[in-house]
Amino acid sequence: MNIPDNFKVIDHSLIHHKLGIIRDKNTEPKEFRELVTETTMLLAYEATKNLFLKDAEVQTPITTTQVKTVAVSDIVLVPILRAGLGMVEG
Repeated sequence: MNIPDNFKVIDHSLIHHKLGIIRDKNTEPKEFRELVTETTMLLAYEATKNLFLKDAEVQTPITTTQVKTVAVSDIVLVPILRAGLGMVEG
């Protein structure tokens, strides 16, 4: 299969497992919605792993420490087709 350079295939065991249950015709609507939300979180985790980070300082209960925070202030999610709208909630 010829995959474009800007296309990312996520091959993750938990995603495969959840998609299998989602695709099952016997899956109840409530479980379906929950699985879509869970799958969306896993996809978001993968999709955001290379976001730019910046240094910041926070006050812990004991001392001040340096941390990394996401440098991007505005992240926009755009669902593709109507079927993607269920993923926006997650």
